[in-house]
Amino acid sequence: MIYKFVAISSENDSFLREFELDENNTLLDFHNIIQEEMEYDKSQLASFFSTTDKWEKEEEFTLFDMGATTTLMDEVIIDDIIINENQNFIYVFDLFNERVFFIENVGTAPEIEGREYPLCTNSHGTPPPQIISSGSSDFSGIDISDDDYSDNDILPDEESDLPDFENIDDFEEI
Repeated sequence: MIYKFVAISSENDSFLREFELDENNTLLDFHNIIQEEMEYDKSQLASFFSTTDKWEKEEEFTLFDMGATTTLMDEVIIDDIIINENQNFIYVFDLFNERVFFIENVGTAPEIEGREYPLCTNSHGTPPPQIISSGSSDFSGIDISDDDYSDNDILPDEESDLPDFENIDDFEEI
């Protein structure tokens, strides 16, 4: 059996992607086809969440072991997590800014012989950028070769009251 999914974004009203996944594909397979279709950097963290009908997050599925409250994407078979028609998921592709795709299971279809799954079957609109920059981390105008600063400015004078030690074993509490 093939599951059909639709992904939308709140950032771009014209964005829509439709995916088909084999019942035996994993959430990691789904993650990979999303990353490929959007031309995103696969080294970035991402998560799926199963949700209620009102898009409230429930269980989290991650790329890496993040603790007792998560399940790894590669351990989750699609057929095992579709518990009702129109099952909803949130795919978080920018964890630091909590930017997401809203994904809904829109039905099933018979498998088409010779077709490789998962695949994107319909593509409309430009995907949102994977990472947004706030502009606050632009250090291009800072000159770190300034002669007014040297490492000696932060080192103590030779006549310092600081204790002498070569390693942590020489440290005594004051």
